[in-house]
Amino acid sequence: MVLHKFTMLTAVALSLGACAAVSAKAPSPAQAAPAAASGDQVTEPNITGVWEIYPDPFAGDENTFLELPVPGDGPKLKEPYATQWKKLRDERDALIKAGTPRVDPSTQCMPEGMPMIMGAIFPLEILQTPGQITVLAEFLTQTRRIYLDKPMRELDDINPSFYGFSSAKWEGDTLVVTTKGVKEDTHFFEIPHSREMVITERMRLTGPDLMENVITIEDPVMLEEPYTFTTATGAIPNMKCWNITASEPTRFSRSPKTARSK
Repeated sequence: MVLHKFTMLTAVALSLGACAAVSAKAPSPAQAAPAAASGDQVTEPNITGVWEIYPDPFAGDENTFLELPVPGDGPKLKEPYATQWKKLRDERDALIKAGTPRVDPSTQCMPEGMPMIMGAIFPLEILQTPGQITVLAEFLTQTRRIYLDKPMRELDDINPSFYGFSSAKWEGDTLVVTTKGVKEDTHFFEIPHSREMVITERMRLTGPDLMENVITIEDPVMLEEPYTFTTATGAIPNMKCWNITASEPTRFSRSPKTARSK
C-alpha cells in the first residue's frame, strides 16, 4: 500500500474539497468530560471533531515522499507468511527506490479499510451520537460505523467488508472497540490476515485535542502472538472535512491547517 500523500493524490485523478477553515470561532469538541462527583454517573468524553495523524510526518517539502514505517516492531507472523511478507516488503522498497512504486489498492483508489483508516493519514471526521460513533474519512469519502453497546455478531453472520463489524463500549474514559469480519484482501502494510482476525482498539483523549488509539490485532491462523501498536491523532479546531473522489480532474487546494501548539 502506498502510504505517502503525494502518490495517493497523483496516482489517479482526484477531486479535493479539502478541510477548509471555518471562519466562526468555536470551541474544540475534543474535550475530556469533567470529573464526576462521587456517586454521580460518569459522562463519556466527547471525541466529535476532525482528526489527523499527529505529529504530521508529512510536514515540509522534504517529507512529501515520506514512506511511513510499519508501526511498532511489526507483526510476528507464522511461516510461511513471515517469509512471504518479508519478500513483499523488500520488493516494495526496491521498487520505490527505483522510482517505480508498485500498483496497490491505494494507487487504485480502493478504500483503506481497517485498521489503516484509523491512521488518519488524511483527516477523519468523527461524529459521536447516541448508540453510534461514525468515522468519515476525507480520502475517498470512506465511512466506518462503530455501534455502542451492541453485541458482537457471530463471524458467520458478518458480511466481510473493508471495515468489518465494530462493537464498542466505554470503560471509564476509554472507548474499547472490537472489530471482526474485515475482508481478507484488505491489507495493512501488506500484512496478511485470515477471516478470523480480531482488531481491538482502546481510544482515549490524552490531552486537549490529542487522542491515542492502542490497536491490537489477533489472528490465530497467521500471527504467532498479538500485534499491538499505538497511533496518535490531533484535533484540527475550526476545520470542516470535504471529500476526495476519483472521478474529477486533480485539484489540490488544501487550506493550511489551524496551528496546534502541542
